[in-house]
Amino acid sequence: MLKVPTYKSLVKHLWVRASVYEKHAAKLEEDQKVLIDPSLEGKTREEMGFEPFVATEIRSSIMGVPVFINQETIAYVIGRASEGNYKDGLDNNKKSPWNDVVNETMFNIKKKGSYSNLSMEKKMMLKIQNENLLPKGGGYDQPSLEHRVFLHYFLKKETANVPKYIFKHMIKNLKES
Repeated sequence: MLKVPTYKSLVKHLWVRASVYEKHAAKLEEDQKVLIDPSLEGKTREEMGFEPFVATEIRSSIMGVPVFINQETIAYVIGRASEGNYKDGLDNNKKSPWNDVVNETMFNIKKKGSYSNLSMEKKMMLKIQNENLLPKGGGYDQPSLEHRVFLHYFLKKETANVPKYIFKHMIKNLKES
């Protein structure tokens, strides 16, 4: 029913209108309502007429239909529980203790190796990860620390919180764009 160009068009329209709705945005929404009606000062979100804030979401619309995506939505779609290991704030910190751990896992040495030093199996897993789970922009072969930690969990057969990684990756890219 949905041919490739239609699907790409839907995603493009979703992404262009998308915004991250997090605790800060919910607070701003409440503050704006209080500015309009000062009698709402100190009331709960429900008393102000809002839905309770449950979790961070990506909000958008397609052809006037509101779309909300959160971590649990992704878990449902990929059929995987939203549980397992997750490491946050690893923005290629050269002093991170994770560098030695993931370099040992990927390159079998403590020092960071290069893409050409990876085995064929690890190159294939990295390619699958980069193109399907945590897409990367550009042609840079070197995986980020976040990508290497994520791959480390799979190589060591540890449970990774895949829905959380995907959702956080989507939020990061949405904020950057």
